[in-house]
Amino acid sequence: MIVSAEVDCIIYEAQSLKEKRAVLKRIKTRLQNEFNIAVSELDFQNLWQRTRLGLVTIASDKVIAEQTMQQALAFIDSFPEIERTETNQEWL
Repeated sequence: MIVSAEVDCIIYEAQSLKEKRAVLKRIKTRLQNEFNIAVSELDFQNLWQRTRLGLVTIASDKVIAEQTMQQALAFIDSFPEIERTETNQEWL
């Protein structure tokens, strides 16, 4: 089972692309290490307060894949400097 999500976020405190990339690098690295999922910035690379992240996880069971994705989304929500505004999930 493959679960993917596109997550739109706002980074309120970023005042430059450098600050945005520092926040995203920390979040992406921790997501990859803690949940073993693939993460990439999909859109808004040149806007310093907005981003769209793509997350993908693969598991042998739909329940496990869904739990992993929900934990990863909750993990993103735990960062005070980023706000998740819209999330679209797909199951393959």
